[in-house]
Amino acid sequence: MAQENVVNPNLEIKLYGPGAKGLMITGTDGNPQNPTHVWTGLCTANCGLTLRDKANFVDLTGQAKVRWVSKVSGFQKIHPIVKRADGTFLAGDWADGSTGDWRENEAYFAEMRWVKVDPARVVTIGAFVEKPDLSKVDEFGWSDFMTSSGHGQGGWSDVGKIELYGKPVPRK
Repeated sequence: MAQENVVNPNLEIKLYGPGAKGLMITGTDGNPQNPTHVWTGLCTANCGLTLRDKANFVDLTGQAKVRWVSKVSGFQKIHPIVKRADGTFLAGDWADGSTGDWRENEAYFAEMRWVKVDPARVVTIGAFVEKPDLSKVDEFGWSDFMTSSGHGQGGWSDVGKIELYGKPVPRK
């Protein structure tokens, strides 16, 4: 059975980092070997992407989790990043990416350790943040925190389907 793409009209895409102009949406809907996905291969410097619901923050506490389909080349591994309502960016220490082919994985936010991110450079800064408040997250996304190598098998990351499980928190 074919899976239908779900598009949320309230969703905004935000790009970060000096290499952000190299992010591409590529692939073909319905093609399991090359599904529609975001590819970092032309990011000549660190880059990251987040999604923002215009109507709601999201509460990523408790049993909140992410499920996504990804594939990487080289040493790249994708990490979840969040922007909290106070403007603080954090990256989770969980990393994902199959070098063989597309793979679906999931992770619970409560099991991750978090470190601050400088969104202008898309680099982690400082020590781990003790018990960060993820009850009001403004944006959710990912980065591999590495420069990519272009086409071929040097180093890049792909992220396809994303499912974010949390509680909506209305914006006021």
